Amino acid sequence: MANDILTLTESAKSRVRHIMQLRDEEPPAIGVRIGVRNAGCSGMTYSMDFATEISAHDEVIESDDVKVMIDPAAIMFLIGTELDYKEEKLSAGFVFNNPNVTSTCGCGESFTVG
Repeated sequence: MANDILTLTESAKSRVRHIMQLRDEEPPAIGVRIGVRNAGCSGMTYSMDFATEISAHDEVIESDDVKVMIDPAAIMFLIGTELDYKEEKLSAGFVFNNPNVTSTCGCGESFTVG
């Protein structure tokens, strides 16, 4: 089931590797944690942070040498999502290509699932 929840593009994996190398805090990170929280004008927004441990109910995605922990409360909102990383002239960031999204706010920071 884990592979059905989230896939990572090569660009996303490369960026996760890069930010993991830059982190020098203790305890060391073992990967990144992705969640969904209520926020924004469309209702929900993604959260992404360093993971220092695997929680008991986390869904763990391993793609090559990159490890992503999915918060159990976010699983139903992320099924089928592709995580990408895009660099453009004036911006750069992770992009969630989520087939479950039915609408987004004008600024693109929050979403609604149907």
